[in-house]
Amino acid sequence: MRRVVFNQKGGVGKSTITCNLAAIGAAAGQRTLVVDLDPQGNSTRYLLGADTDALEGGVADFFDQTLKFSVRAKTTDDYIVETPFDNLHLLPSQPELEELHSKLESRYKIYKLRDALAALDDQYDAIWIDTPPALNFYTRSALIAAEGCLIPFDCDDFSRRALYALMDNVQEIQADHNPALKVEGIVVNQFQPRANLPQRTVQELVDEGLPVLQPYLGASVKVKESHERALPMIHLDARHKLTQEFVALHAALNSAPAPKKRRG
Repeated sequence: MRRVVFNQKGGVGKSTITCNLAAIGAAAGQRTLVVDLDPQGNSTRYLLGADTDALEGGVADFFDQTLKFSVRAKTTDDYIVETPFDNLHLLPSQPELEELHSKLESRYKIYKLRDALAALDDQYDAIWIDTPPALNFYTRSALIAAEGCLIPFDCDDFSRRALYALMDNVQEIQADHNPALKVEGIVVNQFQPRANLPQRTVQELVDEGLPVLQPYLGASVKVKESHERALPMIHLDARHKLTQEFVALHAALNSAPAPKKRRG
């Protein structure tokens, strides 16, 4: 199963959600890959910590190779690195993604990620794709490559207004490039159950028939410690309330029927 975590708005928890759900699956024995398409590299640093600074190669080098002809082209495996966690691998971000963007877009390399990840389906039980906070070449590539899409939502009016445009963009990708893509749901993040505004905002989404997933992910300072120590919550504190919410969300996603793969 290939999933993309996508929202054009920054600061909604894309990297946190990506890495924690991936780490939970890996800890349960699923062979898992995280693909970090955000030039900021938050998922890369979250999973590798200080080792990020010593990285050689990554997703930018993968894309750069698609712009060149080589008799001995590297495979996608050559750009993937191990993390300190069993069963969890990473295709790391690189700052060079920014400067490659216009070249990749002009040369129409939009399907290269899809083809590369499809070739890895037999090696991994789950592939999670983290995206930058923009609708650009990298997010479109991710949406074309994915079978499922999760949309983080952080319980404010700005996020709600942006949500409708975001859903339209996903539907456009579905119609034009990837009919198999399914919006699996909206992941409510930083939820404060005792505050009126988050409760009202989320309930309005539910009342409108949008696919809001349960459980909601609560707000916790523990996740900041998780970032600082480069330890996903399942490895930092498996009994923490937020960890258990991530575990329950992962279980809910994996108990739902998987999107049917198209033949051909």
